[in-house]
Amino acid sequence: MEKMSRVTTALSSNSITGRTMFCHLDAPANAISVCRDATQVVVAGRNIFKIYTLEEEQFVEKLNLRVGRKPSLNFSCADVMWHQMEENLLATAATNGAVVTWNLGKPSRNKQDQLFTEHKRTVNKVCFHPTEVYMLLSGSQDGFMKCFDLRKKESVSTFSGQSESVRDVQFSMKDYFTFAASFENGNVQLWDIRRPDRYERMFTAHTGPVFCCDWHPDDRGWLATGGRDKMVKVWDMTTNRPKEIYCVQTIASVARVKWRPEKKFHLATCSMMVDHNIYVWDVRRPFIPFATFEEHKDVTTGIVWRHQHDPHFLLSGSKDSTLYQHMFKDATRPVDKANPEGLCFGLFGDLAFAAKESLISSDTNRKPYPGGDRRYPIFFFKKPDPTEQFAHVSSALSVFETDLDSNRMDWFVKTAQLYLLSGKPFAELCDHNAKVAQELKRPQVSTTWTMLRIMFSDPANLTAPGLNHNLSKLGPMPLMNSFSIKEIGPGVGTESRLERSKGESRQDNIHLDPGNSHISNNEENEETEGSEGQAEYMFIDAELDDDDLYSMEHDNQAEEQEYTLPQEAFQLRHEIIDNPSAPEHLQQDKADSPHVSGNEAEVTCLTPIESFSLISISQPLYNPHLPASFFCPIVREMLSYYAEQGDVQMAVSVLIVLGERIRKEIDDLTQEHWYMSYIDLLQRFELWNVSNEVIKLSTCSAITCLNQASTTLHINCSNCKRPMSNKGWICDRCHQCASICAVCHHVVKGLFVWCQGCSHGGHLEHIMNWLKSSAHCPAGCGHQCEYT
Repeated sequence: MEKMSRVTTALSSNSITGRTMFCHLDAPANAISVCRDATQVVVAGRNIFKIYTLEEEQFVEKLNLRVGRKPSLNFSCADVMWHQMEENLLATAATNGAVVTWNLGKPSRNKQDQLFTEHKRTVNKVCFHPTEVYMLLSGSQDGFMKCFDLRKKESVSTFSGQSESVRDVQFSMKDYFTFAASFENGNVQLWDIRRPDRYERMFTAHTGPVFCCDWHPDDRGWLATGGRDKMVKVWDMTTNRPKEIYCVQTIASVARVKWRPEKKFHLATCSMMVDHNIYVWDVRRPFIPFATFEEHKDVTTGIVWRHQHDPHFLLSGSKDSTLYQHMFKDATRPVDKANPEGLCFGLFGDLAFAAKESLISSDTNRKPYPGGDRRYPIFFFKKPDPTEQFAHVSSALSVFETDLDSNRMDWFVKTAQLYLLSGKPFAELCDHNAKVAQELKRPQVSTTWTMLRIMFSDPANLTAPGLNHNLSKLGPMPLMNSFSIKEIGPGVGTESRLERSKGESRQDNIHLDPGNSHISNNEENEETEGSEGQAEYMFIDAELDDDDLYSMEHDNQAEEQEYTLPQEAFQLRHEIIDNPSAPEHLQQDKADSPHVSGNEAEVTCLTPIESFSLISISQPLYNPHLPASFFCPIVREMLSYYAEQGDVQMAVSVLIVLGERIRKEIDDLTQEHWYMSYIDLLQRFELWNVSNEVIKLSTCSAITCLNQASTTLHINCSNCKRPMSNKGWICDRCHQCASICAVCHHVVKGLFVWCQGCSHGGHLEHIMNWLKSSAHCPAGCGHQCEYT
């Protein structure tokens, strides 16, 4: 272990020096206690009872009190106490119910002095009187406390706590006759040793057993208690009724509590299970420990400050068979690692922000004088110890509320109720869900469903009914035949006009040069065929009205006359009568310049299609030879995008609708996380049917079993009122048929309805018809049954 810096504390004529150190024990320790001069420590347990000397660099074993070939159960210790007035006097609480005193001044190997066997069960605690040499107090699992005079061979007083067991007893540091006792039932009692017949005061301190208590060494009326409810409470006992003045919330059951010497508001605690650390708390700031000792690897069973006037050294024993001396300077300070601000979003979008008041106060720019108020002489101010600064810090909480209408979750509920996830062909599911998203004003989601239909649908079914009602106007024209652009000029996207080739006619646009894209109609397959080059797509966002006509203007520097494009983009199957002719100057230039020159773009006419974005394509949008797996990577990224944005509903819905097309592309843990998140949201909004449908459609084994739990129904026989077995309709005890209809008196082998008040029932239809005319039970028991 790394050697820590030494510290020296002045204690009258003596001084304590040392460092953080430890030693290995022969067995786990149950309790430890230190002698008056802080030079020796005794360690006791079921299989260990030794005294160690505290040197500057290490622990040195001095005496083994567990002697003999076959040590008796008197050496199996649950607690140990070293007398603070008599340095040679020890007392132990044995697991067999014995209270044993030990005299270290005996010349023999066996140091046992007296043995008291009046308790019937394990003794949990022993305590010497702080000023009376011969007075010893014990508390046992049998519910009794006994006061012993070590000059006599038996107890002088017995106190009955009227409880199952006594967990701790402690003499008051200031009141000579008073001691406190904590009990298994959560009560704390104050007794006067002169009145063993009845306690003076009793109050309920914790919701559960109170494992420990400790009187404050300086403040006469403060009593600290710790219990199984993970609380440490400080009580003011000077008032007529005990008053809780401080409460510290820990993370585990509190097994030991000890006030820190010379520090009024500091106390140390350790836990009975789970947590292995030792915490020092400032009761004024109960939500974060002042200091933490993290050396032990198992539960800490005993803690004690090395000297009653020294706050810098703490001794501890543990079930990991180690004995530690902790130097307070080496403790971990959790407050240094704590986040000084807090930020959290509420369910409906509200934002809560907490920070220290000094950070958000109006006069944060002021820098106070570090030495204090300049109106007083500077020598009156004592320089604070930075290791002991843990002042009470107050924080301010700010809540920023959002507009309820802007953050309503109605769209989530309606989407969950209206979405179709199964039961229809894939294309119809996508169309329906796109329509639902469009009606709820979610255009991006609607477009996503439409694109999924285009990517994964069978090419022969691209023109399925219901995709768009405007397609009927175009006859058998393929869906993907929009228009062809041979070359796009630099002005596209920024200019509102497109240049048209001078020598171009409508007929020439249909049949392009070899190597360029061409568009033709196939009447048999109704598919779009194109060149074998890579398809190019250009998406232009535009809002179109149903009757708008997009025109491309010809901008000629020589002539300012504008030209309106034809109304049809594709060659029709029948003769077009009203075919507008081009202007004369274009007809004249046709023979001279038939091809595109410069930056001019050769384009065809555009016809708007309702509810579709403007798409410019140089080749067919869909290649029938392209496998569906080609789109899987981008779909996977799309699902991750929606999940990261918080729309796990979309991710799960697409995952279910696509099924095996995409499921193998996403790992099982991610799918399970999405499913669990979506199901949790559905259940929060009480959409139980939708939640169950999602569970049924899931292929994750961890999800499909969710609706299989807690499905067992335990019923009782309507005759003998005893539980029924699962082997049939005959009761094993009364040997009568339990599920007989109270109306027709036949066995109910299907749906059975019964009254929870009288247990009679029968066929659903029979009971419904009966209760229409009568409010009483058909079995004649007189109970007024009601069908709801």
